[in-house]
Amino acid sequence: MSILESQIAATLLPGMSIPKELSQLFSWIEENTFYFDRDADTARIGLLCPKEMLNQYISDFDEDGDEIEARNGGTDISFHAEGNVNLHHWFGHDKPEVLDRLCVFARTGGDGSMAAFWLDDEGNQKIVHLGSGSGSVLVCQLADKAIDFMRLLAIGYDEICWNENFNLTPEQSFELNMTWVKPNRNYQNWLTQTFDVSIPERANEIVKHPAEMGDTETKDPFCLWVEKHSA
Repeated sequence: MSILESQIAATLLPGMSIPKELSQLFSWIEENTFYFDRDADTARIGLLCPKEMLNQYISDFDEDGDEIEARNGGTDISFHAEGNVNLHHWFGHDKPEVLDRLCVFARTGGDGSMAAFWLDDEGNQKIVHLGSGSGSVLVCQLADKAIDFMRLLAIGYDEICWNENFNLTPEQSFELNMTWVKPNRNYQNWLTQTFDVSIPERANEIVKHPAEMGDTETKDPFCLWVEKHSA
């Protein structure tokens, strides 16, 4: 077991487990040294590419020949052990019957948005998104299965917390973003070759109901659950 997996596993609540596909991903991250350890508490932060790549901006040219700013590395996401210790701020209460249904394991955006394991009312584990509220307001189920969550990360958006991009390809969403993000070919190749899966063109092929905070008319089960249990 990788160090990253062991740290995340230590934060799981009863009824939760690390899906085998994510276990393989965490091992791949450490084998490629796509991680860093925080000095304060030695907590491991896993990435999908070298950390410095996410901060390297270069000049490139779009299909019309115009000069643009670009970066390599694909989707910017970080994996770490957080659990539910900070979710009382997000929900506005500390009721264990609510907070113990969630375990945060990733940051999906620079605004503080998160991805978490969630136990639905039948006890099935899903992967969900909790928008920060100060930036992203996306609150929904991202994927039924871990492999689909991993396919979502391979599409190539800058971040997966902005649902206004989900019906667009990364190329089509360029006008909504400040930086052209080049695909993470290394991660894409590992994913497709290891699991024999395809990479969708758009996020809405995986995220069926990209609901937002306060949406009571959505068909998304996680958003409706959050609305029911928030303060």
